[in-house]
Amino acid sequence: QVQLVESGGGLVQAGGSLRLSCVASRSIFSFNVVRWYRQPPGKQRELVATITSGGNTYYADSVSGRFTISRDNAMNIVYLEMNSLKADDTGVYYCNGYLPPVYYWGQGTQVTVSS
Repeated sequence: QVQLVESGGGLVQAGGSLRLSCVASRSIFSFNVVRWYRQPPGKQRELVATITSGGNTYYADSVSGRFTISRDNAMNIVYLEMNSLKADDTGVYYCNGYLPPVYYWGQGTQVTVSS
């Protein structure tokens, strides 16, 4: 059974940094893509960052230049490094991995940015 487990969330002041981790129960390379989503309070879930099996990365305009998605192949971890955090970055952050034909989700980790 495929599992994704997020960690690293917490409370941080505006301007601060956090690093989220998504640990997979199997090789990261087995996923076509791994994405980070977030769901702000009272809003819909939105795509934040993507990393493909080939290592290509993509970002939402709202986080480009502040967030970095990366992976540790040996440890089967995908990271989301978040810098210059803003109050608008508050939400539950979810890891999503696409292993055809299924999209797998983690349970989420809460990020709260105080202004």
